[in-house]
Formats: sequence, structure tokens, C-alpha cells
Amino acid sequence: MQFLVNKRFEIINGDCYDVLNKIEDHSIDLILTDPPYNLAHYSTGNMQFDWRAEITNDVANWDTVEFNPQSLVEPFRRILSPTGNIFMFCSYNLLGKFHEAFDPCFDTFQFMVWHKTNPVPNIRKSSFLNSCELIVCCWNKGHTWNFTRQNDMHNFIESPICMGKERIKDADGKKLHPTQKPTSILEKIIKIASNENDIVLDCFNGVGSTGEAALKNNRRYIGIELDKRYCDASVDRLKSYNQLNL
Repeated sequence: MQFLVNKRFEIINGDCYDVLNKIEDHSIDLILTDPPYNLAHYSTGNMQFDWRAEITNDVANWDTVEFNPQSLVEPFRRILSPTGNIFMFCSYNLLGKFHEAFDPCFDTFQFMVWHKTNPVPNIRKSSFLNSCELIVCCWNKGHTWNFTRQNDMHNFIESPICMGKERIKDADGKKLHPTQKPTSILEKIIKIASNENDIVLDCFNGVGSTGEAALKNNRRYIGIELDKRYCDASVDRLKSYNQLNL
């Protein structure tokens, strides 16, 4: 099923690999996406307390399905425009696999560090807090790059995790998506790595955070998502944003 709301954005409910095969060659200006981290293997289980909210270490069933970064290389190379960029959130356990898959195929492979200023506390006090996530970046020569001040262009970003009104909730008031990203991080990347009216693609759309960040910065957006609940939430979210900002 496909949702075509207007010419500014499109949310497609389907398997990303099937949908990517239908996208025109060299038509996407920025791929900004958040694939599964495959951290389920390392989970110590959810932790419940009388004095604070539950700590959910078990992310979701979709994180238990093995994700291979190599599977995205060829479709991304085909659909990316000659001036395009790729940014993908990942965790430490997959960084090497991303490098092995993408580095040979692009002129540049770099990474960014997102430091979460309010990470989940370490209740057992037995290790570091999990306060950082990684974002791998790939491009070829001639790519779009809106360099500003030297101090603004560090490969290090700080922000809180997604909280409060920004967090998309289900009917019971619980967070709908366990790894929803804050739009502030996504907006920064979009401003640097694309231009107005460019097409931004997120093939692991989740609840449409990349879409909202794209619309806020006058980009067009395509989101692909397998879970219909997330698709419905994304359509409602982006419709609401458009109506408030006509």
C-alpha cells in the first residue's frame, strides 16, 4: 500500500529492498536512514523499578533479524544522484561491516559521533553509560556540501534523546518507536548534505522523523517503512506538520 499525500512527501508501506528496486536511477539527493543495529544479541533484558520508569534494553523484534550493510550498497549506488550523500545511523558492532561494504564503492567514507546528553543511566554502575551512537557517511567527488564555519563542521553532534512532545506515542501513551531520533540531529545533516527542493530518502522510515526534518528545511521526502503502524503515524505526523506550516 502506498500513501501519496502531496508532492512534498511520500510514505510507502513495504519492504525497503522491493521498493528501492522501483526507484529511478540517480534520483535521490540524500539518503539519511536508521537501519537496525542488531543489538538484541547483547541485551541484558528489560529492567523494571518501583521508583522510575522501566529501562527497555530489548528494542524490538525487528532488531533480532540480521542486517547486512552489504545488502544496501548496490541499490544505494544506483539511486544516488552524482552529487548525493549517504548518512546511516549505526552502532559499534556494525561499524566495521559498514566500512567493509561501503568504503570500496565511494570516494570518501567517514563517520560522525552523536553524543546523547541525557543517556539512560547505568543502574548497575559497572560500565560506561551508552551515551554515543555513530553515523556513517559516504559520498563521491563533487557531492553537495554546505560547509559553514570550521567550528560547526566537527564530526561530533550533541543533543538529548527524543523526549516530550516530539516523542510519538501509541494509543496507550507509550512511545511507539523505541529508537526514534531527534529532528535536531537530522536537520543538521540535511542542511549540510543537501539543498532546498532536493529529495531526501529514508528507507527505514520509522515514525517519519527524517521526513519532518526534511519538510522543515524545504526538501522533498520519500519514506519507506515495513510496519504499517509506523507508516500511519508518519502520515499523520507529516500531514499535521504541513497543515500547521502552510
